[in-house]
Amino acid sequence: MKRFREYRIDQATRDRYADVKVTANDFIYPYFVTEGTGIIEPIASMPGINRYSIDTLLTDIAEVLKLGINKVLLFGVVENCVKDEKGSAAYAPDNLVSRTVVAIKGQFGDKVTVITDVCLCEYTSHGHCGLLKNNDVDNDSTLPLLAEMAYQHALAGADFVAPSAMMDGQIEAIKTKLAKEGLHQKTKTLAYSAKYASAFYGPFRDAADSAPSFGDRKTYQMDYRTLHQGIEEIAADIEEGADWTMVKPAKQYMDVMSRGKAKFPNIPMVAYQVSGEYSMIKAATKMGYLDEKRIVFESLIAIKRAGADYIISYYAKEYLEKWNA
Repeated sequence: MKRFREYRIDQATRDRYADVKVTANDFIYPYFVTEGTGIIEPIASMPGINRYSIDTLLTDIAEVLKLGINKVLLFGVVENCVKDEKGSAAYAPDNLVSRTVVAIKGQFGDKVTVITDVCLCEYTSHGHCGLLKNNDVDNDSTLPLLAEMAYQHALAGADFVAPSAMMDGQIEAIKTKLAKEGLHQKTKTLAYSAKYASAFYGPFRDAADSAPSFGDRKTYQMDYRTLHQGIEEIAADIEEGADWTMVKPAKQYMDVMSRGKAKFPNIPMVAYQVSGEYSMIKAATKMGYLDEKRIVFESLIAIKRAGADYIISYYAKEYLEKWNA
């Protein structure tokens, strides 16, 4: 009989045999940035998470740097009055995210790795991820706009651009544009490779004001009932030149993450612990159903154990402030 209980006999023994840990370096912290000054606007559906203007964002980044977090992911939140059918506010030379990148790099330089989300959904009046044709997103006409958006972010100093629109060929289009402009060595790509049409995005759409005005995104985000498409999407992005890949959401798709990492062990894998995962834990904690510290630890460890090299998590700051003893 093989005896395993000796590995679990007390806390010190359990700690000694624990071979999966989550550290500050594992985290990418997501931020919502908006126009204005002096703004710290709480997001009702995501307790503890805010929208920031650029000035207050810089103050918060200084705090997360002290915790050891050195990677941030930026989402721009613009007013409805500047949204249009083409999402032109996303790729204008003076766009909000590019100005934010300039400010972060100006204050912190290479101390912070800046990753920018590249998608039109936060900027289009219809709330979809690209140009429309016959009430659906037109893949090929959207690609040049995503490439231009990525180029503007790279020009501002972004370390990574992260296309999340789930348009076929988006990595190739962006890499080609960056190479043409001489920025491909400086700015890398983080591909939202296996991004599923998930019900767990609800709070994010509230935070980013990006809910589609009609229909849904099931014609371009992945169907969660498929077994192999996620790995095929990861493979296609790597073939097009993606530097890092991603699975989103994290917890519900750890099987895809694990298989993707096993198949492509040399390509960093990012997992996105999305807004719905965060808000569910917060709500259950408030009701007294869960021990927040224990469930957050277990969730993050499980994601790391499944193969994530990096974790995008709204819990990153709180985890390190309160519980990283």
